[in-house]
Amino acid sequence: MPKLIFEKHVPGSNAFSLPSSEISDQAFSEQIPDQTNFGRIPAQFLRQEAMNLPEVSEVEAVRHYTELSTRAYGVDSGFYPLGSCTMKYNPKINEWAARLPGFACLHPYQPADTVQGALQLYYEMQEMLAEIPGMDGFSLQPAAGAHGELAGVMIMKAYHQQRQDHKRTKIMVPDSAHGTNPASANVVGFEVIEVKSNPRGLVDLDDLRSKMTEEVAGLMLTNPNTLGLFEEEIQEIAAIVHDGGGLLYYDGANLNGIMGVARPGDMGFDVIHVNLHKTFGTPHGGGGPGAGPVGVKAKLLEFLPKPVAVKEGEQYRFNYDLPLSIGKVKNFYGNFGVIVKAYAYIKALGAEGLKEACQHAVLNANYLRHQLRDTYHIPLDRLCKHEFIINSKKQAENGITTLQIAKRLIDFGYHPPTVYFPLIVSEAMMIEPTETESKERLDDFIQTMRNIARESVENPELVKQAPQQAVIKRVDEVTAARKPVVKWEAGV
Repeated sequence: MPKLIFEKHVPGSNAFSLPSSEISDQAFSEQIPDQTNFGRIPAQFLRQEAMNLPEVSEVEAVRHYTELSTRAYGVDSGFYPLGSCTMKYNPKINEWAARLPGFACLHPYQPADTVQGALQLYYEMQEMLAEIPGMDGFSLQPAAGAHGELAGVMIMKAYHQQRQDHKRTKIMVPDSAHGTNPASANVVGFEVIEVKSNPRGLVDLDDLRSKMTEEVAGLMLTNPNTLGLFEEEIQEIAAIVHDGGGLLYYDGANLNGIMGVARPGDMGFDVIHVNLHKTFGTPHGGGGPGAGPVGVKAKLLEFLPKPVAVKEGEQYRFNYDLPLSIGKVKNFYGNFGVIVKAYAYIKALGAEGLKEACQHAVLNANYLRHQLRDTYHIPLDRLCKHEFIINSKKQAENGITTLQIAKRLIDFGYHPPTVYFPLIVSEAMMIEPTETESKERLDDFIQTMRNIARESVENPELVKQAPQQAVIKRVDEVTAARKPVVKWEAGV
């Protein structure tokens, strides 16, 4: 078992020297009285005993953190088929663009005339994001997908309240929806109503009609949905919601499955958030940074978070004059570095490139689905978009569960797909290959999945005890969840 950094402690091994200060302690104390001999730190803030930190040499510290970095799995490490999260490869030229000094060294309080290039990029990004999903305007402020959802639902609420339609206190969410949908609606103060799916995995129109009342503010919907299926009756769904006085919200988590081919705005959606860190090739995971811009149709433009970038002649500036705006939802203007990366991605691909990326994502998903159909059970085995669902129904005959299959994948060097979601499919495993994986990589994954299926028959205990090759082997998941150990403590 690799040692913790505290276990590598050797007293006196991290000796170092710092350059002398240009300001003497005496000079500093004369300017700021009541200081200690440390010159810059008031006495009440000084700790009374040394910090309990490990002492290691520079080379050992570098080796320690390099070793830790190799344990972090990401798209740069291997195939990451995490369904509904679109973990695609991130082109490194986007990282280069975000690190250009003209972008990386900006300060948010700089005068507009000193940041015209950044403002131009910001404005053009708003315009491109409006065009791709067919909306009329965008705010780039939200810092993540769920944050964009929150802003979108706030816009829906503001719209109804501005019309004095205060009775609309409920929002409908499909039973296949991402968990952030009901969470966002609840945070904004709405009561959540679940809409059932029909046997084909799509919205049950009869159930939708029965629940679309004058108390409903709208419907939150993902299309394609989390089963990877396109809502074939989307125009009828939109008509039901709109005829009832509601708004239709688009969860952009699955936009990669229709990008450049179909536009939510043309389907009847009024509000949308877009995950730049999923759809447009910027890093995803590890807690951020992300970006979840929110877009709207014309009747909702005045409610967007402010400010938004505008162009006047050849000049760009931020416009704060939005009296009905829901206000700022993030300090300053959003995660600008992420916006730059997504801008570079869109500009590099262009309209045809975005469409081709979508088509390849759909092709890859259907290739995997077709190749795995004889080995695993596919509950809804028909043409999918960017992702599809399998489960362990066939392997259950030997006592094997979806979770055990996922853990066995770790032994073969693969990050497991999403498991046990959506909840409407028993023992679900959601697989999304994205467009950035080659046929050779997909074929290797297919063979690995077939190997695990064979092991489930010939040696089920091997699968049940997986992972065998990981740094941390099989764990007690209940205890890990209820009594997590999240930090090192001396003597424990």
